[in-house]
Amino acid sequence: MNFTETLKLAFDAVMAHKLRSFLTLLGMIIGVTAFMVVLSILQGFNSYVDEKIAGIGSNSFSVQRFSMDDFKDTDTIAEAQRRNTDLTFDEMDFIRDHAQLIGEIGAKAGNTSRDIKHGDETLTGVSISGAEPIIADIDKLDIAEGRFFSTPENDNAARVVYIGMDVANKFFPRGDALGQEITISGIPYRVIGIQVAKGTVFGRPMDNFVMMPLKTFGAAFGGLTNSRAPSFSVTAKDPDRFDDAVEEVRTLLRIKRKIPFGEKDNFGIMTPDAIAGLRDRIFGSIFIVVLAVPAIALIVGAIVVMNIMLVSVTERTKEIGIRMSLGARKSDVLRQFLFESTLLAVAGGVIGLILAKLLGFIISQFMFPTVIPLWAAGLAIVVAGGVGVLAGLYPAWKAAMLDPIEALRAD
Repeated sequence: MNFTETLKLAFDAVMAHKLRSFLTLLGMIIGVTAFMVVLSILQGFNSYVDEKIAGIGSNSFSVQRFSMDDFKDTDTIAEAQRRNTDLTFDEMDFIRDHAQLIGEIGAKAGNTSRDIKHGDETLTGVSISGAEPIIADIDKLDIAEGRFFSTPENDNAARVVYIGMDVANKFFPRGDALGQEITISGIPYRVIGIQVAKGTVFGRPMDNFVMMPLKTFGAAFGGLTNSRAPSFSVTAKDPDRFDDAVEEVRTLLRIKRKIPFGEKDNFGIMTPDAIAGLRDRIFGSIFIVVLAVPAIALIVGAIVVMNIMLVSVTERTKEIGIRMSLGARKSDVLRQFLFESTLLAVAGGVIGLILAKLLGFIISQFMFPTVIPLWAAGLAIVVAGGVGVLAGLYPAWKAAMLDPIEALRAD
């Protein structure tokens, strides 16, 4: 019996018992859907982090008061708060004057939120930050309308702002934001630029912000100290010497702060590799555990397929005996039942993959874009087929080993 005939017999057997076949499919559908939804979320999260790193620029890094290692536990946090001091503009000027490997360096500050107004409208909890003009180039800001701050505006602490799309849409739904004024803490500021919409991350809006010149920010919110102290954004002059540029900035800052040899840095440097490494350290083991849970559903699906196939063998004992008596070989019977179990599993895998894609689309509307790579989709079908083969082996072998005479006597 050739491949086409065997496949047709398997398909006819599946369609002959539609409800039972559907219930068999259900186990695989749930297993594949759960596994692929979790995988798409994890892939989407990794892609989002990588995208943000790329958006910041793989050739840029930041200097901050604290490093990621300072947040290991409460003891290291307390120690870092005692040891680490705020960054200063003198330190930034020292780095700029003595560094040979950096391209640009600029300061920014934030960690402040306020209610902002325009006319009778009020927007609460808006993130307020300040930045030097060079930050637009270093952070590769996407400007939708208008422009970023100029150096004279920063030097003169001009009351101008660069806003997120949520702020623009709330106050200026007709798209006439440029040149209009918004009020923060009773002080009016003129809108000169709007950023391209970034959407939300974990339900947190990324477009609900107002950015102003750094000196304006310092003058309006009590100076650039403590929680409003500046951080530095830096680019390497030569991408091939990025690590050397990072070490040069670290060395210069240690010299400026007179940190003895062998003593730990009392500041932090954040690089794209450090961000990706932190993600992998924190979520690597968690991802494995999270993927293991829906994998159990696949095992349950395999058990369901095997159980239904065993029932099918029992019900069709006489049919198997008739086929053998008419010349069907044991290999033909074995192949037919294997094809049936595989067909059920693959069909469940395809439906599960479609459902996972639909659920991923819904999740993307509220969190971050989920991703099902092409290789993962193909792997899901292959795994589903493999599960079908493994689940059908014993029932198929049991069917093939039936004695034709005893099978014909079955009721």
